[in-house]
Amino acid sequence: MTTLTVTARGQVTFRKDVLNHLGIKPGDKIEVDLLPDGRGVIRAAQPAASISDFVGLLAGRTTRIASLEEMDAAITKGWSGEK
Repeated sequence: MTTLTVTARGQVTFRKDVLNHLGIKPGDKIEVDLLPDGRGVIRAAQPAASISDFVGLLAGRTTRIASLEEMDAAITKGWSGEK
């Protein structure tokens, strides 16, 4: 168990091993869920995704161009859970 100390200003510094375990890097956000029994759950915040984040994601990774039919088949396969 890791113990953290609260400063007089109510601040806590997380140790590097804790941040590494949570997958948190500098600039990332942390979510805290406060539970009714006085406990809290801490986790790395998942950034909200937008279509602009997706556009161009694969640009430059291949020279192959997929047809609309191939894209539709891949989407259908993905939604069905096939690999």
